[in-house]
Amino acid sequence: MTSKKDEVSVELRGTIAVVTLNRPGKRNALSDGLMAQIEAAFASLPDTVGAAVLNGSGDHFCAGLDLSELKDRNAVEGVHHSRTWHRILSGLEFGRIPIIAALHGAVVGGGLELASSCHIRVADDTAFFALPEGSRGIFVGGGGSVRIPKLVGTHRMMDMMLTGRVYKAAEGVQLGFAQYHVPAGSALEKAIEIATRVASNAPMTNYSLMHGLPRIAEQPADHGFFTEALLASIAQSAPEAKARVRDFLEGRAAKVKAS
Repeated sequence: MTSKKDEVSVELRGTIAVVTLNRPGKRNALSDGLMAQIEAAFASLPDTVGAAVLNGSGDHFCAGLDLSELKDRNAVEGVHHSRTWHRILSGLEFGRIPIIAALHGAVVGGGLELASSCHIRVADDTAFFALPEGSRGIFVGGGGSVRIPKLVGTHRMMDMMLTGRVYKAAEGVQLGFAQYHVPAGSALEKAIEIATRVASNAPMTNYSLMHGLPRIAEQPADHGFFTEALLASIAQSAPEAKARVRDFLEGRAAKVKAS
């Protein structure tokens, strides 16, 4: 039986870390304790880790908020609870390394909020996406109203919350819930493959992409151009970037080819 001390496990595989939610009996529902362990797991990764995979044990990635923690919460406590989730998930989105989510089974409510804070999402054929908060008389509180419309649009999210609509993997990937669609049971394998590739990039380039692109997208064009110029100059000044450009110019690096 999983104890509260090990509701999140971390496995290091060279330059990547596989972080796994371990509440399969609760379909990996997000409690305050589990959220705290997610935050602690990513904060404690060694500097040698260049990318991470976020996975769920059992049949589901994450079925959302553990509603048993909601029943006695008053309005003031609710605000502070939501802001804590905002801090934790923003820490993932704007952390040190890219995170690839391996999605299977339920990616529902808070689970979709968690997935949307990751940088790349791989959905296997068992994955399904839903926001049942509307039917339960509540509202998203983990940043979903900000992040999810950027993936699929405001009116699609509204429809999901008003009607309880569920999207299966194939349609969900086409709409933007995830970037990759793979056969059932292979999301983790594909996410590890992607994470290994991502971890091989120059760290400052990854950092610039994670922190720069989302902010540039919200800036006026002239501000975005200036931010881009700053990031480009910083990234290319890193010693590793200079070495990679030199390797390319001297014929030691592979050229881009069609698959």
